[in-house]
Amino acid sequence: MADEKQHQFRYTEYWQGRTGLTFAVEDILFSERSDYQQVQVLETDAFGRLMLLDGLVMLTEHDEFVYHEMIAHPALCLLDGDAPRRVLVVGGGDGGTVREVLRHEHVGHVDLVEIDGLVLEASRRFFPTVASALDDDRLTIHVADGVAFVNNAEAGSYDLILVDSTDPVGFAEGLFGEAFYRACARALTARGLLVTQAESPFDPAFHGLIAEAHGVLDRLFAEVHLYLAYVPTYPMGLWSFLIASKALHPLSDFDTAHAAAQLAPFAEALRYYNTDIHRAAFALPTFARRLFAQD
Repeated sequence: MADEKQHQFRYTEYWQGRTGLTFAVEDILFSERSDYQQVQVLETDAFGRLMLLDGLVMLTEHDEFVYHEMIAHPALCLLDGDAPRRVLVVGGGDGGTVREVLRHEHVGHVDLVEIDGLVLEASRRFFPTVASALDDDRLTIHVADGVAFVNNAEAGSYDLILVDSTDPVGFAEGLFGEAFYRACARALTARGLLVTQAESPFDPAFHGLIAEAHGVLDRLFAEVHLYLAYVPTYPMGLWSFLIASKALHPLSDFDTAHAAAQLAPFAEALRYYNTDIHRAAFALPTFARRLFAQD
């Protein structure tokens, strides 16, 4: 008798032509179209609940922690001193990046700017552990265009800006341009940091984007560096981030003892990031180094 699992519904996100990653789907929990995109939540057999935006995998319950920890903690642990910090998260309506940022006691206020309110709604309803910090008193949620928000921000108003965006198409395309990065640089303090997700360096389709983004940021910031993390359900598995700073180097200015002290109150909650991973993430394989000249 055939195993009934062989007959269940499957969903494939295609990356290049007919190549992609296939999920066995137990149920379709949510599917609605906003003014911007189709938002769907699927129940899968191996990765738990899965959120799709216009058919692209945004997060799964079982591996979301990797991306969210790695976009937030390397920069937060690099910030020196213990003064209350102001953080801006552009995108990130699922709430995972905000959750990680707000673990840090020295963060005084966070602005979350998400253009699509339906993403916030779906995450609150179907991913409560990811959206767990969306009601934190230190957080202000703005359902608005991130590019316009940054353009209108006061100069020097943030210590850290995290760009937790979708792929650079459609309404998200402006989050990868020089004008946006220039506005971010203006909105940061003199020792401020910018982190943006930068797609997969394993995918040739994104080599130009990574190189171009690095080049633009290099003209605006004193330090620009690529770092990596392994996210199983993202295209090719290997994912990259760019960190840019007006003053701080992500390795030579990284104080391991200070970072460990910052992480100590919630270290048990972390499943990917630690001080050793911080340093290792900046060790790039040769093919990634060749995308641009590293300092």
